[in-house]
Amino acid sequence: MNIYILSVGKNIYSTNRLVQEAKNLGHSIHVINHTQCSVKLGKGKPQLIFEGKNIIDIPDVIIPRIGTSVSKHGAAIVKEFEMNGVYSTASSLGILRAQNKIRTLQIMNQKNIPIPQTVFSINPKNIDEQIELLGGPPVIIKLQEGTQGTGVILAESRKSAKSIMDTFYNMNTSFLVQEFIEESNSEDVRIIVAGDQIIASMKRKGEIDEFRSNLHRGGTGEIAYLTNQEKKMALEASKHLNLPIAGVDIIRSKKGPLLLEVNASPGLQGIEAYTQINVAYYIIKHIEKNVRKRI
Repeated sequence: MNIYILSVGKNIYSTNRLVQEAKNLGHSIHVINHTQCSVKLGKGKPQLIFEGKNIIDIPDVIIPRIGTSVSKHGAAIVKEFEMNGVYSTASSLGILRAQNKIRTLQIMNQKNIPIPQTVFSINPKNIDEQIELLGGPPVIIKLQEGTQGTGVILAESRKSAKSIMDTFYNMNTSFLVQEFIEESNSEDVRIIVAGDQIIASMKRKGEIDEFRSNLHRGGTGEIAYLTNQEKKMALEASKHLNLPIAGVDIIRSKKGPLLLEVNASPGLQGIEAYTQINVAYYIIKHIEKNVRKRI
């Protein structure tokens, strides 16, 4: 099978691991920097040019590893492959939805998947009302497209919440406000989904005096043992966003598990290290199961 990974670098841990496992299983695999791809539309069949060659007919499957900063261009490249009949481990629409926290939460709420109480608005004159809708401080303020814990702020007082929100409004920055789940103890759970299976799950714990649990911010991890409800939530979330491969983040509260967000290209380094599960291998096996070689 001919596999393309859309990634900005061959030496990125997750990209490198997928390359290793694909080669071990006998597949041809290439890393394509999607930021260096051009699309030609117009008369005749569309072309997708990389390093001077039209590559649109070459792969049987693509594995998008699209970062937030180039999500629109990356999703457009994925869309061209999709329209040419190439299987993708993340749909172009799913990538865009997952990278917008509000859109993800809107879909989850519509599908009756539990989420934290959330408020968003573009009206800087009703900041007090927004805070009040969540029962007052403390509250969590998040940039709509932040990653790895960046752009996530705990406002412990009404004064600080108003100051942060006012600053974001003046910067014309999209954000949302959520209830603070104190009983989570700075922990959340990352679940890796492949189709209708859970590959691995990890509990992430933030550093002392750090409410964010992200490993990139100094957090630690351990194997997480999921309830049936948590498994169902993760599988349904990835399905509703049309992401065959996804990282689903949940937080455990007194009300039960709540979905925080879904990642269309979850990192593998932390979860492979803490769970000792070969996640990259299972992703390639999922592809083998679901993709037929193009003739």
